[in-house]
Amino acid sequence: MLLNKIPKCLTVKASSVQCLSYHKNVIDHYENPRNVGTLNKNDKNVGTGLVGAPACGDVMKLQIKVDDGGRIVDAKFKTFGCGSAIASSSLATEWVMGKTVDEALSLKNTDIAKELSLPPVKLHCSMLAEDAIKAALSDYRIKQQEKKKSEDQE
Repeated sequence: MLLNKIPKCLTVKASSVQCLSYHKNVIDHYENPRNVGTLNKNDKNVGTGLVGAPACGDVMKLQIKVDDGGRIVDAKFKTFGCGSAIASSSLATEWVMGKTVDEALSLKNTDIAKELSLPPVKLHCSMLAEDAIKAALSDYRIKQQEKKKSEDQE
């Protein structure tokens, strides 16, 4: 039954407990997350970002695969966290694909938060997604520098 899979806060508003009302975009990405999975972290064209928020326990792993022209051709994520964290990860992977590394760096948490209509209490989820993108891009660049060094030594 589909309703069993939806957190109670999405379906029932108890009078004694104030529940967060999720925007339809969050629910869409939560129920139908895009690009869930992993890429080979040992691939020199794959960058991996792993970030977490100790205050709430959310952990986000986001990976990108970049082609020889510097364009992101694939992105995957795995997130342990609330619906807003999962939705932010899913949206981030959609938005980075097709962009160059430099274009992906320009993605901001505020854009993710706006698209998902995140309330202020959930803004940290979009910040995690931005941090994960930056960490993945940084990992990719480090791998590329190491690759270049090893090619220069040959």
